[in-house]
Amino acid sequence: MGSTSTNMDDVKEALQSISQTQTALLTAVQSIADRVNTLEKKDTSSSSPPSAQALDRSATPLKTGFTKTPTSELPAEAGTQTPTATALASPVATASKQFTSRVILTTYPHQIGISPLPLNWGAPDPLSRGPVTVSRSPSTIGRRNAIGAHGGSYSIYYALALASGELPHNHKPDYTNTEPAVSIGPFPQWGDKKKIVAMDPWGHLVPWTHKELMEREGVDLRPTIAVTKAHMTLPELEESVRSGRLRPDGKVCLNGRGELAVTKFAVEPVWYLPGVAERFGIEEGVLRRSLFEETGGMYPELITRSDIKVFLPPIGGLTVYVFGDPANMSDPSKRLALRIHDECNGSDVFGSDICTCRPYLIFGIEEAVKEAQNGGSGVVIYFRKEGRALGEVTKVVVYNARKRGEDRASDYFKRTENIAGVKDMRFQALMPDILHWLGITKIDRMLSMSNMKHDAIVGQGIPIHERVELPEELIPADSRVEIDAKITAGYFTTGHRMTDDELKAVQGRIWEDIDH
Repeated sequence: MGSTSTNMDDVKEALQSISQTQTALLTAVQSIADRVNTLEKKDTSSSSPPSAQALDRSATPLKTGFTKTPTSELPAEAGTQTPTATALASPVATASKQFTSRVILTTYPHQIGISPLPLNWGAPDPLSRGPVTVSRSPSTIGRRNAIGAHGGSYSIYYALALASGELPHNHKPDYTNTEPAVSIGPFPQWGDKKKIVAMDPWGHLVPWTHKELMEREGVDLRPTIAVTKAHMTLPELEESVRSGRLRPDGKVCLNGRGELAVTKFAVEPVWYLPGVAERFGIEEGVLRRSLFEETGGMYPELITRSDIKVFLPPIGGLTVYVFGDPANMSDPSKRLALRIHDECNGSDVFGSDICTCRPYLIFGIEEAVKEAQNGGSGVVIYFRKEGRALGEVTKVVVYNARKRGEDRASDYFKRTENIAGVKDMRFQALMPDILHWLGITKIDRMLSMSNMKHDAIVGQGIPIHERVELPEELIPADSRVEIDAKITAGYFTTGHRMTDDELKAVQGRIWEDIDH
């Protein structure tokens, strides 16, 4: 038995030695490739016309972003000429200067050169937890412990900036003077892997808590949360002051124009896949496969890297607006008013009256300010989930179906289901994570009628003491179809719930009315 154990130890040592040698060789090869790329750039930037040899080299198929089938294997149709490598590559020859000679389609566990930085989701401090590492830069790709890319949906613009040459491929941010404007936490919830699964609780501290690692290894680590202070001005708030609904105090409501002092938290999504799967009651493998297939195979590591448990999805994030002292949010002795708001560009920004979104947003801000002025805390959280997360195109198509019909409250959800297949894809199961991160343990006044938001928050162990509906006088006439349909479907109200016959009588404007 002892001899067998010794032999196994010898084998392990030999394999480890081979692995270290291969890693060193890979590093050396990459260094040579980087040097060749540098020389090529100098060559192609010369004022003299490029030689045929230089053209061939710059048109290397892997450098231009695809793997070219050898000419002899390309099936040519009768009467056609097989394209040359240079012709195939020419549209992207200039952009290829940003890239190395290899295209890394995916990685695998235990692959040579792959050594992810340790990441222990749910650890009680940032150093033992480890940084979320997702960059594919040469200095970092072998150390990645997350799938996806920074920036959410904006990661595509990052790719365009690189491809067009506007952004240097080796750029690293300078984080001087970018520290969070206020301190927050840490709270016990940050170390609970069941309470926070959709954001990185330590994401606002990355450039500072891991500064030594970044300098020592040259890894590219970036924050996923930013905190700042700002002023907010909205035309309705000036009217709120004039009407007496808001009073200037010089601290929260700064003046007679209704200008507000606010602390802002911008948050990018960071998903801990086992936790997300558990929230939805599905297997992690099912979640991974669906994410891979329904994003067109954009992230093959969802399939090939089961050892990586973190994913930065290409979706919108959220912004938290805090009125009053941010420390009051986590103080159970202070009252807290909260508005959870999902994006609606048409109403929130441009004032469309087909829904109650902007009126409820303004009402939520007013009530949050009042709570802060009374010594408590007011919080408005704005999620990027346009059109109930169905997207703006789908939302507008549904509008067309409504307005070409009779636009009755009784058919409100049916129109959406006929087109999208579901009533709603916001899936509020992940929404309470931000409340845990803010240290919120109870909500005194919930400025929302949504049963889905209420149930998700209470389901995460945060009690709601009072639910506040949108006042009748703030509901636009054309949005009665929406609000009455939602109330009948389960939205909170202290008023009347309509019968089916009453719902059929609620009708919005049709296009003939709009045109005139």
